[in-house]
Amino acid sequence: MQKTIDVAELQGRLGGVLDEVARQGVPYVLLRGSRPEAVVIPYEQFLRYRRLEEQDPLARFDELRARQAAHSRDVDEDEIAAEVEAAIREVREAMREAKR
Repeated sequence: MQKTIDVAELQGRLGGVLDEVARQGVPYVLLRGSRPEAVVIPYEQFLRYRRLEEQDPLARFDELRARQAAHSRDVDEDEIAAEVEAAIREVREAMREAKR
């Protein structure tokens, strides 16, 4: 669950806030007055967001579909349908994560 902190308060608590973000994965919304200005998130989460931003969801889907086609030569139709549905869910989840 995210927390909020005013920038003025953050100055006195920076070390503790960074520990909480890094060790517990708690995101902090930084406020200036009552207005959100920035978010502090764990570095690994930031890298994940960057990778998702750089990926074209349709290109990723095409890649999964091509991999699926190569793999599915010896697989029955029900298995193919299940794997396609899983690929669609994966792409949709990645797109939802990228929007957060």
